[in-house]
Amino acid sequence: MRLKAPAPSPKLTLIDINGRPVEIGGNGRRTLLNFFRDASCPFCNFRIYELTKHHAALSRLGLDIVAIFTSTPEKVRQFVTRHPRPFPVIADPTGHAHETFGIERSFWGKLKGIFTRVPTALKGLRMVGLAGLNTTNLMPANFLIDENGHIVEAYYGSDAGDHIPFERVELFVARGMLKRAA
Repeated sequence: MRLKAPAPSPKLTLIDINGRPVEIGGNGRRTLLNFFRDASCPFCNFRIYELTKHHAALSRLGLDIVAIFTSTPEKVRQFVTRHPRPFPVIADPTGHAHETFGIERSFWGKLKGIFTRVPTALKGLRMVGLAGLNTTNLMPANFLIDENGHIVEAYYGSDAGDHIPFERVELFVARGMLKRAA
């Protein structure tokens, strides 16, 4: 079942691949929570690259970024964190966090992503190789969570490569800055 704004975010304590606890929902910080597919997903790896590139600017403005994959820690280390990431990356091989946030599956969404996002798929395949051709039908989702633990926006991807636009993330951060300044 999809979550909607302005509902409270489910509270979870997860462990990142470096063994550190990560609090989701109500940690006093604004958060961009990203649910990804498999660690070898080409779309997911390209988005991780984009998040890494934007992280410093977003972090300076008070935004935490968290990435969750439905893969084992070994697969996450092999594909996602073989390059250092400046934000927590979590392996959720049982899918518990994904289920808690209502992440969906769609065979058609997977195909739609492959056929409508060819340039992104190719960039991602250069990162993960042929392993990127063997992924599940899980769809991505992104949540903007405010410092009080409320979902401000729930963005469920319509295809395998559909993520919340950075413009929406930046607007969320800007509103938070205005709120703190008032």
